[in-house]
Amino acid sequence: MEFSKFIESEGQQISKNSGDHVFMQGDSDDSLYLIKQGVVKAYYLTSDGQERVKSFLTDNDVIGSMSAAYQKQKATFGLICLEPTQLLKFNFEQLYLQSQSNHQLAREVIDILLAFAMKKEARERELLCLSAEQRYQNLLDKSPALMEKVTQNDIARYLGVTPVGLSRIKHRLIDASKSKHNSPLK
Repeated sequence: MEFSKFIESEGQQISKNSGDHVFMQGDSDDSLYLIKQGVVKAYYLTSDGQERVKSFLTDNDVIGSMSAAYQKQKATFGLICLEPTQLLKFNFEQLYLQSQSNHQLAREVIDILLAFAMKKEARERELLCLSAEQRYQNLLDKSPALMEKVTQNDIARYLGVTPVGLSRIKHRLIDASKSKHNSPLK
């Protein structure tokens, strides 16, 4: 069985409006979600109520709290729709059990988990090794369409800067671009 066939047979279609939560931090949720259409934000709330954006997800991304789905703990982050979103919800335990006896499904699940691990590795590297300006430029380069769908406050929270800090970064990049274009050719 292929992953797409598993999703078709086991997945439950869900429609959410902009601002609707798929799940909240602290919820019990043993499901994973395939985003068919839309944009969602995964975020953490700190103990003092501050929001930190973990990631933005779009069409064909798979997301869920592995702590909740696999370990039966509470979700460690929340997932909210930033625009009307279509999702397919499926039970993690069913996927896990079926993948143990179906090699094709197991290979595809491994591919999904590898893509997820590489995305997390890239995000960790960005946060630990790049400046906020470099992280912003990477986001612009990788996801230009996303930039039109996400608020400046969310982008700032994703980068780990204040909205004022983001504004300064944007102005520095604009100024650098102008200087490049206005410099005489040698």
